[in-house]
Amino acid sequence: MKLDFDSIIIGAGVSGMTSAIYLKRAGINFLLLEQNYPGGQLNRADKVKNYPGIVEIDGPSLVMNMVNQLNELDININYEQVIDIEDKIEYKIVHTNKKDYTTKTVLLTTGRIPRELGLENEKSLIGKGISWCASCDGNFYKEKSVAVVGGGNTAIGDATYLSNICKKVYVINRTDHFRADAGILDKAKEKDNICFITNRIVTKLNIQDEKLSSIELDNGEIIELSGLFEAIGSIPNINYLKSISLVTDNNYIIVDKDLKTSVDGIYASGDAIKKDLYQIVTATGEGALAANSIINYLN
Repeated sequence: MKLDFDSIIIGAGVSGMTSAIYLKRAGINFLLLEQNYPGGQLNRADKVKNYPGIVEIDGPSLVMNMVNQLNELDININYEQVIDIEDKIEYKIVHTNKKDYTTKTVLLTTGRIPRELGLENEKSLIGKGISWCASCDGNFYKEKSVAVVGGGNTAIGDATYLSNICKKVYVINRTDHFRADAGILDKAKEKDNICFITNRIVTKLNIQDEKLSSIELDNGEIIELSGLFEAIGSIPNINYLKSISLVTDNNYIIVDKDLKTSVDGIYASGDAIKKDLYQIVTATGEGALAANSIINYLN
């Protein structure tokens, strides 16, 4: 049976794009699939200062550099949603919303998706006041009041970014301890229009004219605002894995030192795997290692 591809990469994030570069240079017949847009959560990063060789760059610009490199190598990204994967032992079938593909190997690089608050009306307010990307949607709230939920680097970085656009920025953290790095937190505290609210959680989203109008906290306080940016962490994006049973830990895919999963011929890299450090540089390294493992497997 002639297969469509030797390998299919699912996800054009940092790790997926790195793997694509290595597979292309090795002459492997592969397909790169992406559901939304390349770069994944890196597009949410206001500033990147820990990527070797680049002193400082914003996330979207770094993503564009990677995409341009793909273009120079004639690597195309197929924008399709993967619905399921079937393991036929000798080969795999990748089902998308457009087509079915057969392949010898699969690389899972779908990363993580933002965690939701789980509140009533939350999903209906997406794009109408609820967002997970300050750099993407911040300009929609120019000179308006917004809030950021969370206490990590992303949340505090988002708040600082929004403070340059919005009239007022509330940072709501469920404890009085912030997980953000000291330098990032100190920079945010220098902003006069950022108000820190600690030991509180958002319990209700209020709507007016089909848009977010205010939020209610667990102490009954109501804060009028136009936008709420959620930065409370992420969860692995593996909901499409319906027909194969990978070994996971808290939904993170378990891989060995060669990035092999528990299913022969299926590999995983990037933020969807169980590991100790989730950084851009680790994602690129894993992408290269996974590609090399696939090349060895095919040979």
